Amino acid sequence: MPIHIASRRRSSASLAAAFPGAEIIDVTSKAPDPWVRLSPFYPHGDIPVPYSDGVTSQSVEGIWQALKVFQHSDVDPTKLAVTTMKGLKRTVRRHGPVRGHRTGLHGDQLLPYETARRRIYLLAYRWILEHRTADLIALLRTKDDVVLLDYTTNGDVTDPTAPLSHAALIQLHIEGRWPDEDEAEASDGIINPMP
Repeated sequence: MPIHIASRRRSSASLAAAFPGAEIIDVTSKAPDPWVRLSPFYPHGDIPVPYSDGVTSQSVEGIWQALKVFQHSDVDPTKLAVTTMKGLKRTVRRHGPVRGHRTGLHGDQLLPYETARRRIYLLAYRWILEHRTADLIALLRTKDDVVLLDYTTNGDVTDPTAPLSHAALIQLHIEGRWPDEDEAEASDGIINPMP
């Protein structure tokens, strides 16, 4: 079954012309039930936080934002408890340049972007695909021709120029092409701990 990824910002007419006959499924935080459950912002609850034994998060995005370390701000564990799909983002404008992602809430190392994508984001998102949305993945596998809509279409973990598309990750999961979660960056990754 072909799975395609397209921007949610495209018009219905453009999508219909590009993918004639395909079923269009929005998997963003604006999607209807049940597909909204595939959004990394969705509060599934009890998602294990990488590098943090016994700590869980409501959402994948909560983990990503909580472990992000900025020039003027360290981790923010309050993001793990957010259940509204809003108020999760932490921005450079407010906190200064990103230094990396901490190896857990109390970790002593920072992971650079690609390594954090692999060892934090991929790990957490795969967990919800396998433990919270396996029914939706099974349903997608039964469809003949599907277009998954996301705000970004970047499925390349090594491409830092655009946010990673969770729709593309769904496609890779279904097609058995999940990215390596352990592969380190060429520069080898680990940044010295903050002073």
